[in-house]
Amino acid sequence: MNKPLEAVQEPAVEIRFGQVGLAQVRIRTTDAGVILDELTGRVASAPQFFERTAVCLDLSALEKEPSTSEMRGVFDAVRRAGMLTVGLAHGTAAVDALARSLDVPVLTQFRVQGKAAPVQAPVKEVPKAAPPVEAPVLHPPSLMQHQPVRSGQRVYARNSDLVVTATVGAGAEVIADGCVHIYGTLRGRAVAGARGEVTARVFCQEFHAELISIAGVFRVFETLPPELVGKPVQAWLDGDDLRFARIGG
Repeated sequence: MNKPLEAVQEPAVEIRFGQVGLAQVRIRTTDAGVILDELTGRVASAPQFFERTAVCLDLSALEKEPSTSEMRGVFDAVRRAGMLTVGLAHGTAAVDALARSLDVPVLTQFRVQGKAAPVQAPVKEVPKAAPPVEAPVLHPPSLMQHQPVRSGQRVYARNSDLVVTATVGAGAEVIADGCVHIYGTLRGRAVAGARGEVTARVFCQEFHAELISIAGVFRVFETLPPELVGKPVQAWLDGDDLRFARIGG
């Protein structure tokens, strides 16, 4: 008599890598009170955008390496402001050790900007008959999004521009490491230069944005120029100021 086949058991765990929206917060002090006050003000300006947002802490602007107890206070201040610290930005060996003591990961996709290498005196070489031909630098193609981005959805173009040929609804978010181009109505949030590219821009055909951010500098709907609502608009960084202008105007 044959025994019945045992039911195939599904694995208890699956691991997948996907797109994750993650904000980077650079701190210049470990004073938890000061951090809480400033972050509370930022969150209050856009509560739906920042509520329970995952953030990565960049410690490169601190004058000295913080202690574990100081960082626990910083983590608590970030949490009390409404955001959640999920890791530290990649940096020095001390940051790696600090992350281990705090039991959080070091996020290598967020790298602090290092110092430039010293310039060395050029070495005189014997001229060659024909210089070598350098291969052109190829950049990743733009990510194309032809379907509407609806409320609660997020589209991220890693290491490239994002081109949306449809609408971006209220509560939706489009993010690119490069520029964001929206050939339709923007009613949600647009984030360009997500990894700090200050030359990135946001372009949209019909401007009703909830929030615009470029390289971490952002403005929410209440502070956006009202005369540009409904118009074709571009946004760019001028130093630390976020500028807006009508396209073709």
